[in-house]
Amino acid sequence: MRLFIAINFNENMNYALLKMQNDLKRCGIKGSFIREENLHITLVFIGENDDPRIIEKIMRNVSFRAFTIRVSGFRLFKDMIFANVEDNPDLSDYVKRLRLALSENNIDYDRKSFMPHITLVRRVSSTSMLEKQTEKSIVETMKVNRISLMKSEQGKYGMIYTEIGYAKAF
Repeated sequence: MRLFIAINFNENMNYALLKMQNDLKRCGIKGSFIREENLHITLVFIGENDDPRIIEKIMRNVSFRAFTIRVSGFRLFKDMIFANVEDNPDLSDYVKRLRLALSENNIDYDRKSFMPHITLVRRVSSTSMLEKQTEKSIVETMKVNRISLMKSEQGKYGMIYTEIGYAKAF
């Protein structure tokens, strides 16, 4: 099964992200907008793996204290628009330790540099109005006290992400 480790959002963060998407739509941005239930921050993309129990065990062995993330404004990357996740040393440290633990347990994962972001729109066809939108930046914070192991499956109307395991802050 196709797996990734992520931060899922509370109601307030989801509301702020949906407001960002609606503001982008009002400005004429066209593309494939991410459905609410699929909004998340990917910490580690694992890909195909048939033993999620071992990954969940590793996640639970990499302890972390609850920390706060802050989202502010937008960022354009290739043909996507991201909600900007501000730099966070606690988040970066956790991801570094999590990736090290996965490596030490011979779990393959995508080793691209970690760049915290939330994809709002894919396959953006026009970004000319994006600059106008960034003047009205939406800011939201959220306390992270749970990290999720997610399964990704192709559904009839797109990708379906399902939490199949988790680790909690101490």
